[in-house]
Amino acid sequence: MKKTEYRLIGVMSGTSLDGIDLVFTEISFKNHVDFRILASETYEYPEDWRKKLISALDLPASELHELDNEYTAYLAEVISRFIEQYDIDLLDAACSHGHTVKHRPKNGVTFQIGNLPKLAKLIKAPVVCDFRVQDVELGGQGAPLVPIGDRLLFDQYKYCINLGGFANISQEKDGARVAYDICPVNTVFNFYMQQKGKAYDEDGKLARTGQLHESLLADLNSLKFYQKSAPKSLGIEWVNSSVFPLIDKYELDIPDILKTFAVHVAAQIVACLDNDPDSLVLVTGGGAYNGFLIEQIRSMTKCELVIPDPQVVDFKEALIFALLGALKLRDEVNVLSSVTGAKIDHSSGRIYEP
Repeated sequence: MKKTEYRLIGVMSGTSLDGIDLVFTEISFKNHVDFRILASETYEYPEDWRKKLISALDLPASELHELDNEYTAYLAEVISRFIEQYDIDLLDAACSHGHTVKHRPKNGVTFQIGNLPKLAKLIKAPVVCDFRVQDVELGGQGAPLVPIGDRLLFDQYKYCINLGGFANISQEKDGARVAYDICPVNTVFNFYMQQKGKAYDEDGKLARTGQLHESLLADLNSLKFYQKSAPKSLGIEWVNSSVFPLIDKYELDIPDILKTFAVHVAAQIVACLDNDPDSLVLVTGGGAYNGFLIEQIRSMTKCELVIPDPQVVDFKEALIFALLGALKLRDEVNVLSSVTGAKIDHSSGRIYEP
């Protein structure tokens, strides 16, 4: 008889480099798939690790291999600290996303560091990880992976939107789950805030003081990515090559950049919604705390935005990676071809024993 209760740690490191999110959860497959978050924590990256991860994209293969080893050991330290801090026992697995360094699915490339077999040995527990590679091998985008969790854990919402490094959305459409990346969010906001010596724009306060720049807004809204049909996904490479040069050519003050980009993000998100007052929209991720951005979205749509409990706002992605790991342990589908564009639905990831 199949096991129905799992005690899992979900581990997520996003492109915005805020830190490593960890969640300790119990997931039940008895009837409806259900979860309970027992503990959660974000460990901020020390400055030396932030610098290493920012520059990882440009490393030659030998140095990238070395960084992969270093990061796996660092990740093991963080997971072990979390286990000790919350006195976690009877763990079925730690389910880790790793940290994305390269994501070029059109070229058949996606690479996350921190997914080496030694991770299981270092934390002395089973590990499920490396969830994207198989999907890309099957012709998929390798992203987004969260929508299976939206379907199984948050099915009361018409739309699930995550405002992290990038905004992404998922919904049921014609009997299939459809999901895709919408636009950059915190990758851009945080980049400009760091030029002012701050990690992020708290509550969107600085954006609120800026002036809207109509020409930049029009240029941003005209980016070719927005005309593409789903499935589609974004990586930091696209932001570096297409977004930052576009913004920087205007030589604006940072508050004006933040305000204009927030209006741009809101417009792109609202373009994905049906404008029905009965449609519930679950909003999670760090951007849910950007009051100015949320006001902009609400001003453009009749849909009802729901910002849930802070644990779900902050740790939904880590929670869903725990779910992906559980589904892999059960040999059940955890990646949907309707979302990624892969040839088939599949059970993705690697399982490492200690």
